[in-house]
Amino acid sequence: MTFFLDTDICIFALRGDHAPLQAAFRALKPERIKVPSIVAAELFLGACKCPNSLTAEKAVDAFLEPFEVVPFDRGAAEVYAQLRSELESKGTVIGPNDLLIAATTLAHRGTLVTHNKKEFSRVPGLHLQDWTRQVG
Repeated sequence: MTFFLDTDICIFALRGDHAPLQAAFRALKPERIKVPSIVAAELFLGACKCPNSLTAEKAVDAFLEPFEVVPFDRGAAEVYAQLRSELESKGTVIGPNDLLIAATTLAHRGTLVTHNKKEFSRVPGLHLQDWTRQVG
C-alpha cells in the first residue's frame, strides 16, 4: 500500500508533537510514502509566510527529502475532472487544493493520510487514514 500525505499531516510531523504519527512514520519505509506536489507547494507557502522563512523552508526541504513528490499529471487531471463533475452534481464539492490532492492520490491508487477526514470522506473511492489517532 502506498500512502499520500495531506498537508495537515505534514505540518503535524514537522512540529513533531504527535506520538502516533511519529510511530507510523517509523514503521514504514520512505518509499511507501508519497507527497502530492500541491501539498509540497502548500508547505513551501507556509514556510514563506513564517517570520524566519529560511529556517522554515529548510525544515520543509528536510522533511520532504526522503519522500517522492508526485506531480499532478495527466492521469490525475482526468480523475480530477471526473471527481469535480460528480461532486458538483451532488452539491458536495471540496476545496480546490483538496480536490487536487484527492485526484493525485486516486490516480496513483494510494491511501490519503489526513486529519481532515470530514472533507475528504466526500470523495468516492478515496481510502483514508488518520495517523494522528492510530498507526496506519
